[in-house]
Amino acid sequence: MARSEAVRKPRKGEAHTQAHPPRLVRRFDGREALDLDRLIHERTRLAIVSALAATTRLSFSELKKLLDLTDGNLSVHCRKLEEAQYVDCKKGFDRRVPKTTYRLTAKGRRALERYLTHMEALIASARRVE
Repeated sequence: MARSEAVRKPRKGEAHTQAHPPRLVRRFDGREALDLDRLIHERTRLAIVSALAATTRLSFSELKKLLDLTDGNLSVHCRKLEEAQYVDCKKGFDRRVPKTTYRLTAKGRRALERYLTHMEALIASARRVE
């Protein structure tokens, strides 16, 4: 398979989301692997999406404490998930104190389900190779 047919990272300005479910792609070593949603595959974003999947919504402070992240790190990853419409952000006030809350959107929940299904398929495939 030619190098141009291999999985590539999105270019700057390209959408990070996938319009279609990930597909099997051939790797350079000839084995097949799943073309995973790279937006969710990143460890911190997967942790954010997973935490939000377990509840209706979490505040910025709760996510920061739960995942042990800095303000800047959390806000950058949440912004990427927001741009992909995987996460919804609401800004407001609680007794004059600014409060930001996040919730997983339906699109985000579908993306997480698709990601988990593909990871399970990869694990099952790796166990069969042994």
